Amino acid sequence: MSYGYIAIELVVGFIMLLILTKLFGKTQISQLTPFDFISALILGELVGNAIYDKNVHLGFILFATFTWALLIIIAEWITQKLRKTRKFLEGEPSIVIRNGLIDRKQLKKNKIDIDQLQNLLRQKDVFSIREVEYAILESNGSLSVLKKPMYATPTKSDLKIPPKPVHLAFPIISDGIVDEENLKEAGFDEAWLSKQLKLNKISNAKEVFYAEWKQDEGFYCQKI
Repeated sequence: MSYGYIAIELVVGFIMLLILTKLFGKTQISQLTPFDFISALILGELVGNAIYDKNVHLGFILFATFTWALLIIIAEWITQKLRKTRKFLEGEPSIVIRNGLIDRKQLKKNKIDIDQLQNLLRQKDVFSIREVEYAILESNGSLSVLKKPMYATPTKSDLKIPPKPVHLAFPIISDGIVDEENLKEAGFDEAWLSKQLKLNKISNAKEVFYAEWKQDEGFYCQKI
């Protein structure tokens, strides 16, 4: 195999994986179901093995990748249109702690022991099972926790504190480069930015590692 041919296959494989990733949506790694995870691995293996196998031509890579992608798309379409298939194809949540008591049957069904359950709880900042009223093991393996009232974090409504409006922070400078779009979105211009930098004893944006604007807190910056 020539270096040029390998380069072409790599470029084609890269573009195909990029297109398919965009096509499948913006599901995060933590949100992937076991089926999604295995599908992604197989898709990568199809492209990877085909690229370095001299007996496999470019057409085979395209055919295998698009065929596998088509199967995934069909499976996704089926789960969207036919609700009854979701349990089989995507799995279903399991209540592993109910009314403060561990459901041993659900732990056994999902092949999780008490140590693994405690590990998942600690990832939710829960260090004692007595704090939990309900815990649901999601189909992607993550754990959702509802604490007992006495252990739950009080909200502003509980404390009768009037709510304040929430404002989005606009990153203005990153690694010395001004983000013109965010600056305009925040409602300012270069003159305003220069003034803010001078107030912070900075002569040039290139001296700034990071800067942002937040309506309720104003301008913030950190030098390189």
